[in-house]
Amino acid sequence: MADASTTTPEPRQRVVTGIVTGDKTAKTRRVEVARREQHAKYGKFVKKRTVCYAHDENNESHLGDTVEIIESRPLSKLKRWRLVRVVTKAPSRTLSNLEGAVAGSEAVGGAAK
Repeated sequence: MADASTTTPEPRQRVVTGIVTGDKTAKTRRVEVARREQHAKYGKFVKKRTVCYAHDENNESHLGDTVEIIESRPLSKLKRWRLVRVVTKAPSRTLSNLEGAVAGSEAVGGAAK
């Protein structure tokens, strides 16, 4: 019997790459998988996306990371994917990058009295 932690896909399991768009819940990541489809009538290529909920056991992926996910058995109501690996990490979000981004922040408008 195969070990449950192996990452070699079964023949029927799909492996896709996407970007993490939600990481607020523990061990669950919302991953957007982008694709291009040709319009049936006009022939123009149109961008489409699919949102997949993936299980991240070690909480190793974060917002903006590019990840590889694999199909798995249903883990919850929406989760049908598991995280295989983090392909590329997103640039770190530091306090200096986010400074002034919060609405109502006292540091944005100068001296608030």
